[in-house]
Amino acid sequence: FGASGTLTAQIASGAPFDVFFSADRAYPERLVSDGHADGATLTLYAVGHIVLWVPSSSPIDLDALGERALVDPRVRTVAIANPEHAPYGRAAVASFASFGIADAVRPKLVFGENVAQAAQFAQSGAADAAVIARSLAVSPKLSSAGRWWEFPAASHPRLEQAVVVPGTSKDPAASREFIAFVTGADGRAILERHGLEAP
Repeated sequence: FGASGTLTAQIASGAPFDVFFSADRAYPERLVSDGHADGATLTLYAVGHIVLWVPSSSPIDLDALGERALVDPRVRTVAIANPEHAPYGRAAVASFASFGIADAVRPKLVFGENVAQAAQFAQSGAADAAVIARSLAVSPKLSSAGRWWEFPAASHPRLEQAVVVPGTSKDPAASREFIAFVTGADGRAILERHGLEAP
């Protein structure tokens, strides 16, 4: 697990990964164009969604406030994935701009290395709220520890997630079979159960 940009850099440097599932399509496309992955295997596998998550102890009423929760004075810190290399972080920043609250939210931001670390910040109390992937919010660990509000899809660029087989794969045939499973009916049912939309 890691930020898509970080994993892309590792693959470009020869990391021995068999399959790379990215939180956006741009990183696998870059690996293909730079000769580090098999373009024939590049496949969209899901569309992601972002949510605002707060711990159960938070006084913030997400249903009533929606995106205005981000500018509520009781929310002093908001964790997001680092937008420099994490697609979900970039989607969060785009949503803030779309709602016209970017300047008000910017001083509150704390950056996780990836979206999972942003979630940990809020869950541990190091941040009052976090903008994370819906797939994390519905996980047993987070769904039992807090509540969430989903950003409208129109507030940020579509989070098209793609998979590719890196050139370093030790078993490209098995890697292609695994991609076929994930993108087939059984795999998509699993992804949808875990908060991801079929492309």
